[in-house]
Amino acid sequence: MPFSRAISTHHGDSNSPGITPYGFVSEGTPLPPLEKILNTAHVISVGMRVTFRGVTTRHSALIRGPYGWGEFAPFPEYDDAEAAHWLSSALEATYLPPTVTVREQVPVNATLPAVPAHRVPDVLNNYNGDIQELKIKVAERGQTLDDDIARVAAARTALPSARLKIDANAGWTLPQAFTALTALSDYNLLYAEQPVGSISDMKQLRTQLDNAQVPVLIAADELVRKADDPLTVARAHAADLIVVKAAPLGGVRRASAVIAQSGLPAVISSALETSVGIATGVHLAASLPELPYGCGLGTVSLLDTDVSSTPLVAENGRIPVRPVAPEEARLKALAADHATRAWWLERIERCWRLLHRGYATADA
Repeated sequence: MPFSRAISTHHGDSNSPGITPYGFVSEGTPLPPLEKILNTAHVISVGMRVTFRGVTTRHSALIRGPYGWGEFAPFPEYDDAEAAHWLSSALEATYLPPTVTVREQVPVNATLPAVPAHRVPDVLNNYNGDIQELKIKVAERGQTLDDDIARVAAARTALPSARLKIDANAGWTLPQAFTALTALSDYNLLYAEQPVGSISDMKQLRTQLDNAQVPVLIAADELVRKADDPLTVARAHAADLIVVKAAPLGGVRRASAVIAQSGLPAVISSALETSVGIATGVHLAASLPELPYGCGLGTVSLLDTDVSSTPLVAENGRIPVRPVAPEEARLKALAADHATRAWWLERIERCWRLLHRGYATADA
């Protein structure tokens, strides 16, 4: 869905027609009062079954509005300008009607954190039914390429017919990425997600892999969701496909616009949310005309528990399209301590003020 105007913020201007920095602002719906948002916010703490990106406990704020629930869960290290996109997404889910969907369920991949090879079977057992597609974390800080190869090999042994893909989170240099992908290509990878950190390195890596006839596609993730202009990587022809997460891009509408204007195949992924946030990602995936790859939306299985007794988890590689409302008893059981709650509410206020500034800029 194209947006009518670009909005300038201190985070940077969007140079792409129809793509605005904060999606909710561009929809013309009045920004909900801050007091109303804070009064409905439930800050929760959920333990992780395994360490994921260094995270052992996931914190987030669940917000209620006239159209249901949304989740605000930017990682603690993200600055306010980046976190404001996540608030935009949560407000879209709660204060705007849902967009049209074209399917009732979406295909998803399972996710394998950067665990030692001997733990791979145990982690995979957390998923329900057959795993048809698996994303494997690699390039973890403090680990080696040998660790990555052993993990991917263990996954291939456990899932001989599954489609495997890896995610490096920009953890390799260009030489390291070429060496790693050359070695890991022996395991018939579907694609490699964000192997390096810059657009120039991504372009060079694609060229090197092509010249060496290494059959691994390159997907861009951080270069989409963390960029001032999320379409730069597509215009530079630095990736074969893009990974899109609704919350970091400001919501379903803005993410849909990014996908449409990129002209590239898209994989919809999550940001380690509860089922409330996962429902937003599932809705985005269900609204797309094509889904050539499994979505990275099966991460609720990595949490110790969920805010719903009927969580959005995959059964035989598919997740149903439906909204999720947290249960009162679970919100109470998972409520964060006073200091954590205060920190998150203050963060919401700062991000709300950035969105409010976006409205002022748009009306100027």
